[in-house]
Amino acid sequence: MNQDQLAQLNGVVLVTAGLVSVILGVIMHRTHFCTMGAVSDAVLMGSFTRMRQWALALAVSMLGFGCLSYAGFISPLQSVYASPSVLWLSTMLGGVMFGWGMVWASGCGAKTLVRVGTGNLKSLIVLVFMGFSALVTLKGLLAVPRVYFFDTFVWTPSAGVFVGQWVSHWFDVSLPLGVLLASGLAASGLLYWAFRDRDFVDIHNISTGLSVGAVICAVWVISGVLGHGLEHPETLEEFFLATNSRKMEALSLTAPVAMSFDALMYFSDGTKRLTFGMVSVAGLIFGAFLSAFMAGGLRWESFSNRTDLVRHIWGGILMGVGAVMAMGCSLGQGLSGMSTFNLTSLFALAAMLLGAYLAVMRDLHAVD
Repeated sequence: MNQDQLAQLNGVVLVTAGLVSVILGVIMHRTHFCTMGAVSDAVLMGSFTRMRQWALALAVSMLGFGCLSYAGFISPLQSVYASPSVLWLSTMLGGVMFGWGMVWASGCGAKTLVRVGTGNLKSLIVLVFMGFSALVTLKGLLAVPRVYFFDTFVWTPSAGVFVGQWVSHWFDVSLPLGVLLASGLAASGLLYWAFRDRDFVDIHNISTGLSVGAVICAVWVISGVLGHGLEHPETLEEFFLATNSRKMEALSLTAPVAMSFDALMYFSDGTKRLTFGMVSVAGLIFGAFLSAFMAGGLRWESFSNRTDLVRHIWGGILMGVGAVMAMGCSLGQGLSGMSTFNLTSLFALAAMLLGAYLAVMRDLHAVD
């Protein structure tokens, strides 16, 4: 493969990722799929319908990743989630911050992008502060304590960070089979919990979970199969096109928002490149815009008072800092990361749910 062919394939990867993200934007706008919404529904109304949608999406994404791994198309060891250690303190603290932040921001990072596409000025402010604080935590002032203090608290599992590696080690099977077995077992539990409520079983709920999970799987195929090459014409090394990490990536939004801001601010220096995540951010916003436009749902929405503004600003800041420390948002760690069934994503997701629960309970007691 020469440079021209590589550039063409890079363009195909970016366009395909953008189209899939547009589809996700439409799905999320039409179905109101949201991690924060699922938690608040469960705590405030005792309704687990959206949580079961989320569980179904996770089950589908885990099964899809397990099958792709077993078939030899992708490997968790080539993904951005492959790490020798779990940064447990940074991950859990960041997860709690993100979970709390998405309650104050009235939605997770993905929901924020969807609302920006529909004309929500509150979410635009959240997006700006989320992206700025994430960039400061990635490469700015807050990166110093993150790297030199919080990230030094590590746990290095002897069998690896992926549960599939543990299964492979315990039962003396190949890694692809271990990944498939671990994914299948976890997905079975999620599916059982989701479908044990007969009221959940309708076309809307099932199609929501299936479609979101299918998008996560599609992104793995785009990054890990379509954009994968065995020998780069310059480095002669294995490569993954259009990713920021140079590894196989799935959907994650907060860091790409930060990198988009960075690219816009320093565009003229010629070193910035368009990445998979940046295109996904734009695609999600555009998909929500298209859906809202077709449904007649475009409208400006602003803050009701100063308290509402301050609350959303802090929500964006907490989400930006928290997502970088946790190495992903509720989509990046919660669905994309958990589809690989790794320990870091498991810790991050648990911390995010805890943070969201604490924030909802705090608001509930404040009202009382």
